[in-house]
Amino acid sequence: MYCPFCGHVETKVTDSRLAAEGEQIRRRRECLSCGERFTTFESAELVMPQIVKADGTREPFDQAKLRSGMQKALEKRPVGNEGIDAALAHIGHKLRSLGEREVPSRLLGELVMEELRHLDEVAYVRFASVYRSFQDVAAFHEEILKLQQGRGASTLNQLSFLEGSGDANLVKKKP
Repeated sequence: MYCPFCGHVETKVTDSRLAAEGEQIRRRRECLSCGERFTTFESAELVMPQIVKADGTREPFDQAKLRSGMQKALEKRPVGNEGIDAALAHIGHKLRSLGEREVPSRLLGELVMEELRHLDEVAYVRFASVYRSFQDVAAFHEEILKLQQGRGASTLNQLSFLEGSGDANLVKKKP
């Protein structure tokens, strides 16, 4: 760390503590040359990877764009902003934990579908129909069959898309 007063390259840390609700570390430093004291703040730089589109173009990860796509799929569905925020946080965590500088857009789409599958089955099918470019009713039917076969505890208490005929039917956890 360069001293902001004299430019010397060596400083020593005299005090460290958490700041900004644990998001940063505040360090009190002293220059080993001129003896001046100053404060620095450190925070983790969490860089999201670039998204590589199908045509080979690259664009920065855009959480607002991702949120917009998920909100369109969840339109008029009983999922609150907290659910969307949690899904976005899971997606962001998974992307960062890959440790890659670039990820294909296909992977991002699959991560979104995985989160939507847990949030709301109807939203999942809506998103999948656009994302996978369903051409006919048979493609919808095939996706719904896959959804039925993969059902588990994660769909507990979702409004049912696959069973019954009323909006009040809740999915029952299978033994």
